[in-house]
Amino acid sequence: MSKNLSVTLGQYSSAGVKPQNEDFYGVFVPKDASLDSKGICIAIADGVSASEGGKEASQIAVRQFLDDYYSTPDSWTAKHAATRVLGALNLWLYAQGQKQYGGNCGLATTFSGVILKSQTAHLFHVGDSRIYLLRDGKLECLTRDHRAHFGAEREYLTRALGIDERLDVDYHTRTLQAGDCYLLTTDGVHDFLREEEIDRLLSNASSDPQVVAEMLVEHALKQGSTDNLTCQVVRIDALPQADKAEFYDQLTRLPFPPDLKAGQVLDGYLILRELKATSRSQVYLAEDTLGMHEGKVVIKTPSENFNDDPLYIEQFLHEEWVAKRLDSPHLIKVCERANRPRTFLYSVVEYIEGQTLRQWMLDNPLPATDRVRATVDQIARGLRAMHRMEMIHQDLKPDNILIDRNNTIKIIDFGSTRIAGLAETHTVLEHNHIVGTASYSAPEYFKGEKGSDRSDIFSLGVIAYEMFTGQLPYGEINPEQAARKKFSYTSARLHNPAIPDWVDGALEKATHPSPVRRYETETEFVVDLTRPNASLVNEGRSRPLLERNPLGFWKGLAMLLLGVILVLLYLLATK
Repeated sequence: MSKNLSVTLGQYSSAGVKPQNEDFYGVFVPKDASLDSKGICIAIADGVSASEGGKEASQIAVRQFLDDYYSTPDSWTAKHAATRVLGALNLWLYAQGQKQYGGNCGLATTFSGVILKSQTAHLFHVGDSRIYLLRDGKLECLTRDHRAHFGAEREYLTRALGIDERLDVDYHTRTLQAGDCYLLTTDGVHDFLREEEIDRLLSNASSDPQVVAEMLVEHALKQGSTDNLTCQVVRIDALPQADKAEFYDQLTRLPFPPDLKAGQVLDGYLILRELKATSRSQVYLAEDTLGMHEGKVVIKTPSENFNDDPLYIEQFLHEEWVAKRLDSPHLIKVCERANRPRTFLYSVVEYIEGQTLRQWMLDNPLPATDRVRATVDQIARGLRAMHRMEMIHQDLKPDNILIDRNNTIKIIDFGSTRIAGLAETHTVLEHNHIVGTASYSAPEYFKGEKGSDRSDIFSLGVIAYEMFTGQLPYGEINPEQAARKKFSYTSARLHNPAIPDWVDGALEKATHPSPVRRYETETEFVVDLTRPNASLVNEGRSRPLLERNPLGFWKGLAMLLLGVILVLLYLLATK
């Protein structure tokens, strides 16, 4: 049987000796698919005592963090989603604090949060609340207090939400183990209890975390706590583990459709003709007889060759999952099947009447420079929409780019797309590192490294180079030999002398073998293709000819040697 992430919680808060409680805490445990994609979220906050709106700030911080985190895209990592939410919260608290209370610290609070996702705990911390971990009887404090001390008794917070426009959040992760016990406390608790006492009391969490939370607060009060007191106890009862047979059964609940012929109807879609067939899939042009989609649609069905391959099936479903979460005029769109049951495994996307970029390049071997720039710009816009969602295409090539009759570019085929958020979740399947077509794939893939946004920029640079020259910057690459290949850039001007130095410099930077030497964003590349970047031209001129133009160097050397030989022969003949 499969297991979901399961926890037992205990929470308790008290104003203590103070007239009001400015601490706040919250937990959200999803009951749907968000448990896998977003995880369980626990948060605690302590309104800064010097802040007039400390109580309001702590409540807003916890409530908004829980609401906003679960509103972020599923494709985002826990770190990216949480830090984006905390950054926005901080700016709002800072601005409202100045507006409502006339000071920088009008709405200020500490914040500590734990996101339990799959088999990892993601920890976020600002201020002097704390996060502890009890594992195998050993207590460890996982956070450090952001306090500055002056003398024996004077101290103040150096970090908190709402005290400055800039926010620096401590973040780190821990691998989860069943039986782990996480403890979140405000300073009214941990400032008045020794770690030995916390360890002793927390060790009883195996019985009832709620009782332990109350005991920690009561003991801190007995020890003379002068502040509000709040603690949360989270015991990890079970980690997500899927049974392979059950996982495969979930994937194969829908059967593969049979080979389709023109005139057949599949769930209301009239098949008009086959567009493409490969060993991995079939693609058909169809019409929606139920009238839910205007115009024609494209239906993609899996190949029967893989009906017993769970990894293939997962990747087939993965492509549709990606497309549903993307929104850009330069990315293919999925046609939703609202209120239409599906009897077979297939996907439906919009039909683009036009041609692939590959065919267009064959028809236009020497395109105008402006057309190349416009095409690269549109591809870059589509990639940018993916990268903002923390998705990397990983198989960008001319065959996966469509051009419609209005010359609008559409990127297709998301089967190899890497999604940062999903990469954090546990799966029973062992995924081999996905590499697209070798000649367009970044060198880091062949070294077994994970791709990044810059890997897609490499592929974009190769496409731009090919459009300008009809050639590839590193030639055709054999996947089996790619890991040993020495990537030496050949100047685009060697194939097309009309290309300006500065365009060649931009192409070289985009396709640099080292990711750190490439452009950081697609926009930078497009800008450098549009107007001269003097630094790239100067950099290119400062390099030796052998590096800038290896073929030209060896041709020149051969001519020089030939000249020397001819001179020597002449001298020998005249003796």
